[in-house]
Amino acid sequence: MTRVALCQIPISHDPKTNLEAVREALAEARDAELAVFPEATLARFGRGVAEVAEPLDGPFVTGLREAAREFRTAIIAGTFEPGDGGVLNTAVAISEVGGLKAAYRKIHLFDSFGSRESDLVVAGDTPTVVELAGLRIGLITCYDVRFPELARALVDAGADTFAVIAAWGSGPMKEEHWATMVRARAIENTTWTIAVGQAPNPSASDGFGVGRSMLVDPLGVVRHDLGPARAVQTGVIDQALGERIRETVPSLRHRRPDIFSRPAGASVTGS
Repeated sequence: MTRVALCQIPISHDPKTNLEAVREALAEARDAELAVFPEATLARFGRGVAEVAEPLDGPFVTGLREAAREFRTAIIAGTFEPGDGGVLNTAVAISEVGGLKAAYRKIHLFDSFGSRESDLVVAGDTPTVVELAGLRIGLITCYDVRFPELARALVDAGADTFAVIAAWGSGPMKEEHWATMVRARAIENTTWTIAVGQAPNPSASDGFGVGRSMLVDPLGVVRHDLGPARAVQTGVIDQALGERIRETVPSLRHRRPDIFSRPAGASVTGS
């Protein structure tokens, strides 16, 4: 059993304010072994992220590491790193003793629904699985959740849990897309899924942050749904249940890579 805190907090443009919000959430989740925060916890999306982006040994990630060590809680959170031609949208994974265990750079950039994340952000290219709080966690950031091949690559690399961090934007059917795809990734991979988004920030009008953070079990059952407001909710991931579900629904073993790993060919039937 692993106790996981879904930390659905609003994000401002000021990294110091956001780091204090992280510490407040950790204080509320003292019994959690892992706390998951949103994408872009460092600073709210916008042109200003280029000015506040910092290396992984900078003050924000250093502050996360100190907080993890103080509260004895592992952390997953979003930051921005300086990159070549833009910033990197990075998810960091930090152990309960403050060790930086992994950094995943978002692969799929949100050039969709009229937005162009690629104007600011440089894409990463490495799917990442990290061992944290007794789990093997595949890291997924926001728009990534629309690409099931990433989730499958993470499962193939040994993930038994997904952490999906997001700054999901509002818009027509967007909230439905979020809830549906988070559950779909859990169901098709029989994998526990921790999905954490930003809470709405009343002082911002950019539409980022619809809430709806969820803990979803390997059958797609939503164990917790945090709704639209700021919230910190602790839930339990039962690894033994996940193993039993994979025995009952062995869809991962029933995959046909002999067919689907090769290019599709034309097939004509009938007269």
